[in-house]
Amino acid sequence: MNLNLKEKVIIVTGGAKGIGEGIASQLALEGAFPVIVGRNEDDNLKALETIQAAGGFGFQVQAELSEPAECEKAVRLVMERFGRIHGLVNNAGANDGVGLESGNYERFMASLHKNVIHYYLMAHHCLPALKQSKGSIVNITSKTAETGQGGTSAYAAANGARNALTREWAVELLKYGIRVNALVVAECWTPLYERWIQTLPNPEQTLAEINERIPLGKRMTTAEEIANMVVFLLSDKSSHTTGQMVYVDGGYVHLDRALL
Repeated sequence: MNLNLKEKVIIVTGGAKGIGEGIASQLALEGAFPVIVGRNEDDNLKALETIQAAGGFGFQVQAELSEPAECEKAVRLVMERFGRIHGLVNNAGANDGVGLESGNYERFMASLHKNVIHYYLMAHHCLPALKQSKGSIVNITSKTAETGQGGTSAYAAANGARNALTREWAVELLKYGIRVNALVVAECWTPLYERWIQTLPNPEQTLAEINERIPLGKRMTTAEEIANMVVFLLSDKSSHTTGQMVYVDGGYVHLDRALL
């Protein structure tokens, strides 16, 4: 299917690894120009090399998005390079385990800057360009906002905010023809997830137990499966879809796992 994304400039935060890398790669395969924004320039360049090896084109900006000024810098550099922005994928962040018992004010606020404040700032700074292009925003969010997980208050709060901002922006930006949607991730196998599972006492057993709780196929979602839906939501093939939470999770959140 031609998604009409050829030469569209799409920013992907956290686009060097995991889900973000999958999204950037899939955008490039569709002929778009993905812009990888991340804190580690070496990782950004490695992801770009993969895109280029597959015949695609991309760009990278090194930025520490938990620092507000870096968000403005990232968007400014993209505009200096391309003069246009057609889409924003807010993806950067990590479950940092700041819980109610284990956390404190400083760690909680730092986690919000790492996981949601830059979602707002990136959208704010991209907005003039998105108005011109009638572009699209996709916010990557997590099941933790709905299911809870325990021991991760800050990350759950950030994802609740991501979901709320998706609906709020969809309403506010209707008059500009800008669509805003969220993709909700449950259990997706990424390098970050692998590192976390290896910190547990019985990683292989734990992984098998997690897979068993995923209704469709008893397996984790892949980054490619997430990317395919994100690219669709960015494209004009989803031209009348806005304000939606789209679950690519093998039925994890909404199907009754006790009956499967």
